[in-house]
Amino acid sequence: MKDEEEEENNLGSESNESAGNEFETNESTGFEDIRPAVSPHFYENNENPEDTITKVTGMYKDWFLDYASYVILERAVPAIEDGFKPVQRRIMHSMKELDDGRYNKVANIVGHTMQYHPHGDASIGDAIVQIGQRDLLIDMQGNWGNILTGDGAAASRYIEARISKLGHEILYSPKITQWQLSYDGRKNEPVNLPVKFPLLLAQGAEGIAVGLSTKVLPHNFNELIDASIKILKGKPFTLFPDFPTAGIADVSNYNDGMRGGRVRVRAKISQLDKQTLVITQIPFSTNTSTLIDSILKANEKGKIKVKKIEDNTAAEVEILIHLPPGVSPDKTIDALYAFTACETSVAPLGCVIRDNKPLFVGVSEMLRVSTARTVDLLKRELEIQLDELEQKWHFSTLEKIFIREEMYIDFKLYQDRESLYQYMYKRFEPFRNMLVRDINDDDLQKLTQIPMIRITRFDSDKADELIAKLEAEMEQVKYDLEHIVDFAIAFFTRLKEKFGKGRERQTELRNFDTIEATKVVLRNTKLYVNREEGFIGTGLRKDEYVGDCSDIDDVIVFLRDGKMLVTKVDEKKFVGKDIIHVSVFDKNDKRTIYNLIYRDGKSGSAFVKRFNVSGVTRDKNYDLTQEKPGSQVLYFSANPNGEAEVVTVLLRQVGSIKKLKFDLDFATIAIKGRASRGNTVTKYPIKKIELKEKGISTLRPRKIWFDESVQRLNVDGRGELLGEFRPNDKILIITQSGKLKVITPELTTHFEEDMIVLEKWIPKKPISAIYFDGEKSKYFVKRFLVETENKEDSFISDHPNSQLELVATDWRPMAEVLFAKVKGVQKEPIMLNFEEFISVKGFKALGNQLTSDKIKQVNLLEPLPYEPEPEPEEELKTGEVSLFPEDIKTDLEEDGQITLQLE
Repeated sequence: MKDEEEEENNLGSESNESAGNEFETNESTGFEDIRPAVSPHFYENNENPEDTITKVTGMYKDWFLDYASYVILERAVPAIEDGFKPVQRRIMHSMKELDDGRYNKVANIVGHTMQYHPHGDASIGDAIVQIGQRDLLIDMQGNWGNILTGDGAAASRYIEARISKLGHEILYSPKITQWQLSYDGRKNEPVNLPVKFPLLLAQGAEGIAVGLSTKVLPHNFNELIDASIKILKGKPFTLFPDFPTAGIADVSNYNDGMRGGRVRVRAKISQLDKQTLVITQIPFSTNTSTLIDSILKANEKGKIKVKKIEDNTAAEVEILIHLPPGVSPDKTIDALYAFTACETSVAPLGCVIRDNKPLFVGVSEMLRVSTARTVDLLKRELEIQLDELEQKWHFSTLEKIFIREEMYIDFKLYQDRESLYQYMYKRFEPFRNMLVRDINDDDLQKLTQIPMIRITRFDSDKADELIAKLEAEMEQVKYDLEHIVDFAIAFFTRLKEKFGKGRERQTELRNFDTIEATKVVLRNTKLYVNREEGFIGTGLRKDEYVGDCSDIDDVIVFLRDGKMLVTKVDEKKFVGKDIIHVSVFDKNDKRTIYNLIYRDGKSGSAFVKRFNVSGVTRDKNYDLTQEKPGSQVLYFSANPNGEAEVVTVLLRQVGSIKKLKFDLDFATIAIKGRASRGNTVTKYPIKKIELKEKGISTLRPRKIWFDESVQRLNVDGRGELLGEFRPNDKILIITQSGKLKVITPELTTHFEEDMIVLEKWIPKKPISAIYFDGEKSKYFVKRFLVETENKEDSFISDHPNSQLELVATDWRPMAEVLFAKVKGVQKEPIMLNFEEFISVKGFKALGNQLTSDKIKQVNLLEPLPYEPEPEPEEELKTGEVSLFPEDIKTDLEEDGQITLQLE
């Protein structure tokens, strides 16, 4: 936007100069009065204008509107016809005037452009650098800056430019260009350049005018051509942006580039090793400097933890992020997206100038307009070409007749031009039907000026050949005009073939999952509690330590009187006296179950309940009892995986009670909503409750899916179901590079791009593989079991030429081996039964050689039938309840009672 800012500054100075005659000079001070000189009617009968609101009249009411119109039409917003702002159009016109095939100093181009653009050299210099950095219309020489690092270009006297081959192809056609006078009336400049390509969408545009702005995102060169061809063929098409900085984009809410749309763009981050991340692509509208600054700020604020950052960016982006020991790379990647400029959101706004008016329009309509204009320009060029060919054919035919009929011999008989022309008109009369138009004086003048040496050397056969060639060209042009759509399609196809190589899509399109900041933020702050006085906070260092937290976390608090509260982490906050439990709260946690026994009122019965907490309002007190005065929590436990313990209840000696002690198993209690009353434990007073036995989870195994579009695990049913997972279950990951690992299925896990196997791990099921050993130059077959967990290891040799051909995780896999033809002999393929070919061996075993013949291809076939023995199920206690959303009972139900035999 530097060019626009410079223009605005210059425009302001010009406005002051032009308005200089409208200021009065203060006679007492000798300085100009800042109040404009106005007519007596300006204040319209307001005797004291300082105390009233005055109505602006006369020329003053138009000044701002004129200024706003100028900024919109002549500075900030591009024209839909050619995709240029005025300064850009004038630059390209000046470069054409200076063009001689060699490079020109940018300073010379800037100076030449100032004949057309009245806003100073700085704005022109910045604009030409922006055009050059888009690498479409200008061939650059010298230091033109770097859009990846944000480095600026060298001074205009040190860099050079010329029009690119693509620019010559699509920008200029003087014969069909509409011209207008420049600002000083000395030169002609184009109203619009005859651009035969959707340049606006290819380059993108951004500008801030008065009362409106525009932001057209750049699109891919080849995709624009393909879409234009689809428009001409009447086929549907879609357009999505493609950024020069590459990156990964989620365009699900692009909205055709109109107001209200939004594109999320992420850097491409991968794990180099256990303690190093590497950024190889950055989001649009950022550079490596701003990106690193945002990472450092997040590190200073404690959102992430970074040891060191190295910027090795040159022609390509390479930012190395070194992590301290013990920091999770996967979690850090998510945190970089959540708290730094590694993820940005771009809001497109399609605003262009059409018919001297701003128009809000989507990119699809922009492309349709551009395609239709390209067809019209091609048609006009063909019409001009046809007219030129006809004129050339017309004169060639005249010349042939003139010389063949020897009309030049009698020239000496005519002394004046008028009589000569009458003679020639009469001589050509018999040949009128042979011509495309009537003969005029200009034609006769050209004939009379033919040199005699040309007449004497005239070759009739060559003349006939020339005329035949012109006729063939005319027929082709007429054919192209009749089939103008096909001609335009051929034009676009030729553009793609000639200039499309190396302009493939750079930005990867992918749907993003939403990263919750509370799940990935680095918990580098300690949370403390003063239970008796009722304070929690990060500043109570002398009190009881609760756990680590971050400054964006929520905290859940339970009080002895049965109250519950969720509040934001603070340095010190009063939540209520007699705190029995406090922890960091996760609103999406469905597996944490709270077990509670409470007394209803001062002397009421005791009730037991199990519940989880979700959907609460921050800083609102919730009562987990029946809200009777004197209610008290007798027993409480928080269970991260829905564990159900066994407790011993001891009663006070009251009356004739004989059995003062009994056990209560929480597994027999159904999980209900937090507002439920619960089940009756006893109506007698309880002395104390003791933990007898730690419990196991009463929750069903968790179903996990893999969503390929975002390369993430989830529990929401998106993608492919991997299976039901208990706490000790793991997943198996195998990559094309021959690496394998078995890990716990965390929802934040990142997966490599070359992953070929992802499934629930069955420890007893062998893995079968065929691989090429680079050192021995032979194919081997091996079967093995995974020996280590939570560790990535390679099951093929480490030689650089070793490669994995096939891997199978079926119980009884089968494969087909196809052989290459050797000396004209084709060996029949073989069927490989892995189970019979080799027994299960160690993870690092070499395996058995597959064959000594040359292999062409190996295909995996349907496995043989096999029914594995069912794995022993863990017995769940009576009262098992699922904690999946569809199974949770959250509404208030009829409360059953536990009948206890009291003796």
